[in-house]
Amino acid sequence: MNRLPRIAALGGGTGLASLLRGLKRAPVDITAIVTVADDGGSSGRLRRDLNILPPGDIRNCLVALADDESLMGRLFQHRFADGDLSGHPFGNLFLAALSEVTGNFDLAIQECSRVLKIRGRVLPSTLAHIHLWAERADGTRVNGETSIASGAGPCRRVWLEPEPTAHGPALAAIAEADLVLLGPGSLFTSVLPHLAVPEIADAIVHAPAPRAYICNVMTQPGETDGFDAADHLERVLEAAPGGVDLVLVHEGVLDPVALAAYARLGQEPVNADHDRLHEFGVRVVPGHFAEEGVVVRHSPAALAATLIDLVREVAGR
Repeated sequence: MNRLPRIAALGGGTGLASLLRGLKRAPVDITAIVTVADDGGSSGRLRRDLNILPPGDIRNCLVALADDESLMGRLFQHRFADGDLSGHPFGNLFLAALSEVTGNFDLAIQECSRVLKIRGRVLPSTLAHIHLWAERADGTRVNGETSIASGAGPCRRVWLEPEPTAHGPALAAIAEADLVLLGPGSLFTSVLPHLAVPEIADAIVHAPAPRAYICNVMTQPGETDGFDAADHLERVLEAAPGGVDLVLVHEGVLDPVALAAYARLGQEPVNADHDRLHEFGVRVVPGHFAEEGVVVRHSPAALAATLIDLVREVAGR
């Protein structure tokens, strides 16, 4: 190939930022596509007060792709502790101010990208003001990302109101990618909201590149209680039929002290039943993807190493 392999990574929350942190120094061209359904914390307040798109997940991805030694990167993550600004990270306020000055949230992201000198691009999945809804397994309906994640019982599906139009550059990034990634991140509040944008789901279904779903290491209360890896994948394929070729699943020993602490919160490791996964017609890519220690989350380095192997495999074809 006469250019860097292109990766389009879709997600939100801390999972996508972690992935980007691992990939940013690799010889790849990264485009992060971020969901804009967040309604909690600083993002929720700015959304309500200023009628802008939630900046928090965008900020985290911008900083993740910035130089690790960048003073501006640390400044963007600085969270005010007192007064009327309490709880607001500086980067959220910077994005909000730029959005008002330019009259364009997408342009504000581009300007922040220049300031932080990021390696790659960050795009919202849509520029529409949306609200996330979920239906739980018991049939109850919940409005708002924060309410979904803080509730009880697994979810069945999510949708957006009003139904949005996709951001054009995000569609182009998916169509031009050599590898499309879904996750890691909360299934119903970070991954599936992308697929609730019809044009995004359609772009993934018809993408010429391999599509990989990165399954969570642990279940999440209020979203995926009792789910195994096949349950996660099944929900993704319901939203984007045929839209996954590979599934990355963690296999390996986890810290027993961490597991006990997570169990008290109602969380358990996501089991990967290879036979059941193969029934969906996907290739299973197992690996020890979790960081060592008492916080069970994906290791940016371990994920990046496997993904670079995959994208090289694609390039070799």
